[in-house]
Amino acid sequence: MRPADRRVALGAVTGAFLAACHPRDIAGPTIQFTRIPQADPGGNEKNDIIEGIVKGGRSGQRIVLYARSGKWWVQPLRTNPFTRVQATGKWTNATHLGTQYAALLVDPGFRPPVTYDALPARGGDIAAFAVASGQAKPPSVTIPFSGYEWRVRDAPSSRGGRNQYSPSNVWTDAGHAMHLRIKKADNDWVCSEVSLTRSLGYGTYRFVVRDTSHLEPSEVFSLFTWDYAGGEQGNREMDIETSRWGGASNRNAQYVVQPYNVAANVARFNLPAGRVTHQFRWEPGRISFRTVRGNAEHSPVVAEHVFMSGVPVPGIESVRMNHYVFHDGPPVQRSEGEVVVERFEYLP
Repeated sequence: MRPADRRVALGAVTGAFLAACHPRDIAGPTIQFTRIPQADPGGNEKNDIIEGIVKGGRSGQRIVLYARSGKWWVQPLRTNPFTRVQATGKWTNATHLGTQYAALLVDPGFRPPVTYDALPARGGDIAAFAVASGQAKPPSVTIPFSGYEWRVRDAPSSRGGRNQYSPSNVWTDAGHAMHLRIKKADNDWVCSEVSLTRSLGYGTYRFVVRDTSHLEPSEVFSLFTWDYAGGEQGNREMDIETSRWGGASNRNAQYVVQPYNVAANVARFNLPAGRVTHQFRWEPGRISFRTVRGNAEHSPVVAEHVFMSGVPVPGIESVRMNHYVFHDGPPVQRSEGEVVVERFEYLP
């Protein structure tokens, strides 16, 4: 089934469910799932992306998500129980896995319980709800790398400007290294991104990367964390980025704690040619970045920096790696390019 057909089918199931349960309320707002994670009865160790559209909602209303694993558990976190509805009606968040998924459209006064034995009916502060069973397979392609499962992006992104993404631009070779490619397709760039299917929290994140000194000024290679539910904390984004951001004379790398437009949140440095190991150590109130030559922890240091302010606390973030094009810079001249990550390691 094509993605568009699948979304129509999901919407039809949701609409039928709502009509059957509330035949007198068909004129009210509705919720349609456009992306449903896989079914996993004990899925609190993994997470995935869940998306949908609200039709007929009012300003100030929000989505509350639940995943069923024995009981219904609020998602993504009891401390982050609300999902923002965009002006277009679209909503997106991460969720731990379950056998079923529920989305409630609620008024501002609603206080979501952490668990339900049975979901509540529409009424009061609950303007609409939808329920869907988890899919038999993950909605995205996944790939194993360094002992972890990584979700491969297949949806467009506005990071760096409008870029397309394709699973065909991600693969591992016979030596188990991961390749992330960008490739020109007509007037668009098709890029690459992978994200862990679980959250790791505080600890040391280490990446061994082959030579990236060949990147053109408008190419970007980024190692970062991201959390859909962490908007008030810069989406819990912390970055090691290799790019000149369009300026040929700019330093070609930086460490960042978001938001990047705060000068104290960015530390730029020059990354040399050859293999390097990037790492960051995330602790309460502190994140320490370090880059060394080669792949040994005690190799010569290229750069290091410690941030003591703006450091987020763990949520449902995932570590990600991507290779994309920065559209505000000069055009990338070659038709394709790639970066290679030899190994990822996490130490609590």
